Amino acid sequence: MKVILLEDVKSLGKKGDIVDVSDGYADNFLIKKKKGVPASEGNLKNLAHEKKKEAENAAERLDAAKALKEKIERVTTDVSMKAGENGKVFGSVSSKEIAQALLSQHGFEVDKKKITLSEPIKSFGIHEVSCKLHPEVTATVRVQVIGE
Repeated sequence: MKVILLEDVKSLGKKGDIVDVSDGYADNFLIKKKKGVPASEGNLKNLAHEKKKEAENAAERLDAAKALKEKIERVTTDVSMKAGENGKVFGSVSSKEIAQALLSQHGFEVDKKKITLSEPIKSFGIHEVSCKLHPEVTATVRVQVIGE
């Protein structure tokens, strides 16, 4: 019996795959536990429609990430830190502070987990930090650390 998987099934296939399994396995496990549906003509059309819609959504997310990358790379974000003697910074700038500064100064909402610091920022001046906006899009954020 041919079955369309509705979710990933270990050692059988991923969501959206069409697999050929025994009738008993299909009826008693896959269909009963809502892990699959019979591969009828109507269900195949629904699967094709869902895949098309998913591809369009993925393309929209990629375009949005590319547009955000262009906007982010045009601006410099200021982060203020307390300064000690000899102009040294107390502590370091975190990805959370960078994400908050991007949101408050420019209106760009970026998840702090997507901002990667190659090394802690512990000095004043302009630093470049990478930000993964999409699996295919990485932006470079310019962060200017200024003293309070």
